[in-house]
Amino acid sequence: MPAFRQVGEKQLPQEVVFMAWSPKRDLIALANRAGEVLLHRLANFQRVWSLPPNENTGKEVTALAWRPDGKILAFGLNDTKRIILCDVEKPESLHSFSVDSSITYMHWMEVTEESSVLTSFYNAEDESNLLLPKLPALPKNYSTTAKIFSEEKSDEIMKLLGDVRLNALVLGGSSGFIEIYAYGMFKIATVTGVAGSCRGLCLSSDLKSLSVITEIRDSSDSEAEITYFQLDTSLLSSYLPEVTRMARKFTHISTLLQYIKLSLTCMCEAWEEILMQMDSRLTKFVQEKNTTTSVQDEFMQLLLWGKASLELQALLMNQLTVKGLKKLGQSIESSYSSIQKLVISHLQSGSEALLYHLSELKGMALWKQKYESLGLDASGIEDAITAVGSFILKANELLQVIDSSMKNFKAFFRWLYVAMLRMSEDHVLPELNKMTQKDITFVADFLTEHFNEAPELYNRKGKYFNVERVGQYLKDEDDDLVSPPNTEGNQWFNFLKNSTHLKESPLLFPYYPEKSLHFVKRQMEGVIDKCLQKPADVIGKSVHQAVCMSLYKTSQSEDSIPQLFKLPFLWNDKTSNIHYVLFTILENSISKIYILRRHTDTSRSVSNGILAVDFGNFLNNSINESSDSRCYSCLDAHFYDDETVTVVLKESVEQEGKERVLAQLPLSSVYTDEDQDREFIWDSTKRLDEQSDEIPTRTVFLENQWRVLENMKAQYVSVNGIRKVSCVLSSNLRHVRVFEMDVEDDGEVEEEEEEEATQIAAGEPDEQNQSADNQDNVCGASAEELLDETEEQESSLDP
Repeated sequence: MPAFRQVGEKQLPQEVVFMAWSPKRDLIALANRAGEVLLHRLANFQRVWSLPPNENTGKEVTALAWRPDGKILAFGLNDTKRIILCDVEKPESLHSFSVDSSITYMHWMEVTEESSVLTSFYNAEDESNLLLPKLPALPKNYSTTAKIFSEEKSDEIMKLLGDVRLNALVLGGSSGFIEIYAYGMFKIATVTGVAGSCRGLCLSSDLKSLSVITEIRDSSDSEAEITYFQLDTSLLSSYLPEVTRMARKFTHISTLLQYIKLSLTCMCEAWEEILMQMDSRLTKFVQEKNTTTSVQDEFMQLLLWGKASLELQALLMNQLTVKGLKKLGQSIESSYSSIQKLVISHLQSGSEALLYHLSELKGMALWKQKYESLGLDASGIEDAITAVGSFILKANELLQVIDSSMKNFKAFFRWLYVAMLRMSEDHVLPELNKMTQKDITFVADFLTEHFNEAPELYNRKGKYFNVERVGQYLKDEDDDLVSPPNTEGNQWFNFLKNSTHLKESPLLFPYYPEKSLHFVKRQMEGVIDKCLQKPADVIGKSVHQAVCMSLYKTSQSEDSIPQLFKLPFLWNDKTSNIHYVLFTILENSISKIYILRRHTDTSRSVSNGILAVDFGNFLNNSINESSDSRCYSCLDAHFYDDETVTVVLKESVEQEGKERVLAQLPLSSVYTDEDQDREFIWDSTKRLDEQSDEIPTRTVFLENQWRVLENMKAQYVSVNGIRKVSCVLSSNLRHVRVFEMDVEDDGEVEEEEEEEATQIAAGEPDEQNQSADNQDNVCGASAEELLDETEEQESSLDP
């Protein structure tokens, strides 16, 4: 029986450019050339969901990474230079941010280092949960949130916080671009001093060092030089408890900013275009009327004498109509009350929580002994607190405008409704017919304030009136408000104006009466980003280069390989704190695998060294009789776990009938003699491939941990040692096979699979089983996909 059990196989319609197994579940994420991100389940390689490319996110996926808890998938897009964080449960973006470079690699790691301070922090209940009320769930009845939030629960935004234990998303891009994001959300380091385009990254689990593989190319047509850098990140490890606390606060703040942004988007959706109807109808009336009487006077005459001009009657009865007036009144009441609820329950709650976390961060910044070295600046945080205060003031102003507008419109529409009923000689109910002197004064004041013609407004906005005052606060533009609140006669304003000391007091938040809510929100985001940017710069400058090794030059044939499949491959052994680098060098038409290892503590030379690995003959004679002098080239290699490397091999002289092999290489068979891997003395003036003859070589004979991949031109492999699975991809990038690597754990794996099947998108109408795919009424699969699957069953799977 073969060593590994095949559990799925599929021909895919698009070429796959990247594969990544979930660290916690039997799920694999794929990115294809069309810019689509797909999630497949291990069993029969069923598709769980797919996220098609779109204009907002981007169309060219260049990197994929899972958060260590397996609940969030991150991917980078080249065309928009954005990073998207996607929920595993549903193919929608939970959070996204822009970067300055196109991303070529990303790595998401978890800190495993333990200390008493960290343990107490991990176990302590977050005080904000005790002191702050729970944020209300965002409503699902708006298109923005309906896309993101599932029906059962709408607090997915809080999923972004994840576990308390620190994890970090490391991004690498072109021109030496490297950034580290705590919890995948907030930037804590901008690393400089590395040359070339990033091909691999690995931050050690103790945060002591960052290994980087780059590709340095002098010109577009020259061969690229692959170089290994080891960077010392000891500041992060020395201040690990402080970094964790600070990063946790940053992540809370980022999550709240996203919450406020979504709340504001919902408010914009609640405001309807129908509310502008009164403004546009009145403007048209001004343009078409022949009299010199102003619109305000026309309505005043109707209010005082109960008679309207023929032109005003035509406007009211033919254009606005009684039915239209009722609809407009209902729309205004419904829209304003929805916005009011969102401001009170969501915007204010989110802002107050933001104020709390920033105040805590300021307290941390004042503890200079602990946090000054990390670049936390109290004055910058004070500016951020002030900006949040200004935003809260603007939200309160909007509430006052909504409140007064609702009262005004209610009285105005009630009076106008009765006047229009009289014009049409309809019966007016007695309760509607009663208007006190106070009501008349109220409507007269409303007409005086809101029905003034403004020619300068027509030049700006194409209308003469701004009766509706709420929408201007929700416009995302830099222009001043068309109708700012009237502060004349306000005693508090006059008092502040005349008091020079109070005007500059840090206890008072600045107020921007001329600006919209959106403008103040953007200003707040800018100040917060600026104040939290300083730690990233300070920590980034502390990172310095410890080792730089030129490995080899790439061959021209490698340029056609998708960037994401190219070796070298980096791995961090959490137990022994060692970085491993796997790469191959072509010698005499054989790709030999090399294993470089470096200790994460850059001051130590223990366990540093390099070895080359040859694969001796291990295929039995039934496969190929001439087996005496067989040599194998390594096509791809990935660490399966800390003790094993998974490799894809092919015979060096490829002939018809010669199959490719999937094998497990135990490191114990490579590192047999403790001293031998230190014998090689590196000449730093030469590349590694120029010194390959002097590197110690191990010849390994695999016993039973291999399997021949029949009818498949296998080229690449992606593995997950925690879930004990692997996925092999063919050289045409369309044919995949999935294997369970440890067959003895079969029963347990199947149980877990069934459990997950109920959790993750159970019943998705895409690929329920192989036979169902061939039915005419299959749901969710394209014609091209069905064609590929039929070919897979009828003929050989690879060209």
